[in-house]
Amino acid sequence: MSLFNPWVLLSILMAVVGAFGSGYYKGQHDENTRQQIEIAALNAKARETEQNMANVANTYAETLRKSQNAARTKETKLRADISTGALRLSIPTQSAVCSTSVTAVTAGSDDGEAGAESSGSTDVAANLLQIASDGDSAIRKLNLCIQTYETLRNMK
Repeated sequence: MSLFNPWVLLSILMAVVGAFGSGYYKGQHDENTRQQIEIAALNAKARETEQNMANVANTYAETLRKSQNAARTKETKLRADISTGALRLSIPTQSAVCSTSVTAVTAGSDDGEAGAESSGSTDVAANLLQIASDGDSAIRKLNLCIQTYETLRNMK
């Protein structure tokens, strides 16, 4: 048996190719297993971060609910005071000419400025209160959204 025998050369070539193929297959399988373990660890970390973010979002949502409820309570009291006349709307004016729905008030003001006070109708005061309430609510929501975003952005 000589080394140059085609069967010997073929056997050597098959042994080398077989060793390379089995090593390649085992390496690929090991790498795939390592990647699966790494993916599972990263997924667990992501779920934990996601849970923490959900807790932060729920906390901020509860804070918003509490502040909205407190604002509604205050708004209800203001509406009741406006409807009973305990609270009157007074608007500073620039000129002494007023329309018929408001009367000019100069005496009794502390700073000497001319002012207008709603006369009889609570609709104007209620509408202004509603506009202010809607604006305050939107501002509270926006501020809470910004706080939530900043907190969640810094969590990563």
